[in-house]
Amino acid sequence: MLPREELLKGVENRDTVVRVIDQAEQAIKTWEVVLTDFLSPPELAEIQRVFNRLTEVQLVAWGGYPQAERQRLAIARADLPLDQSQVSLVVLEIAGNFLFDSATHRDFLGAMLGTGIVREKTGDIIVLGERGAQAIVVPELAEFLQVHLNQVRSVPVKTQPIELTELKVREPKKKELTTVEASLRLDAIASAGFGMSRSKMVDFIDSGDVRVNWKEVTQASSQLKSGDLIAIRGKGRLEVGEIMVTKKERYRVQLTRYM
Repeated sequence: MLPREELLKGVENRDTVVRVIDQAEQAIKTWEVVLTDFLSPPELAEIQRVFNRLTEVQLVAWGGYPQAERQRLAIARADLPLDQSQVSLVVLEIAGNFLFDSATHRDFLGAMLGTGIVREKTGDIIVLGERGAQAIVVPELAEFLQVHLNQVRSVPVKTQPIELTELKVREPKKKELTTVEASLRLDAIASAGFGMSRSKMVDFIDSGDVRVNWKEVTQASSQLKSGDLIAIRGKGRLEVGEIMVTKKERYRVQLTRYM
């Protein structure tokens, strides 16, 4: 079957990757499409890196909309047709009057987990202010949550499935900027992009709060390249765009910050 030990060398999310390797082997054996639970961005990125080496299987990720953070993977043999439509999802509307008791993403997630379900069965939650929220879940949980999710904070809610087309997704806020730096070091580019001092950025890097392409990086001197995505816990994301060398042999870097 798959070269398990080779695939697991140096992985961060070992338990998750092992589970997906098991599911990939099942997909190869049964000639069926196998679905994972929802995966976080670091898990997704690592699994896609690991599976890129393989020719036997293919993966398709989908979380309900293009910018979804948490997504499920559909896994199939490489010679079978596979697309996003085979990733089963249900959108739930969690409707209530939150005008006088506003609820955050954490409140909605806490209420859902309070019914006894596990995080892996839930995708993104889109908070709609005073009207409630929309949550993406695995289909087998839809009926259960419809019955058991009836309060968030002090607010009674009605939970019911809606069409995927009814998702109210806002385009992410983003800011384009350009910086000129002497090097492509992580601390230099990230401090410019996030608008903070280099020493503060080094503190974030040293404390393990910075990821590049969803992989934790603890070396401030790590070199960046075009296409890299830098994420800092609680601060958003920064995408490295075009890099040009100036006449003075410095680097002019196009950056997009997602808030």
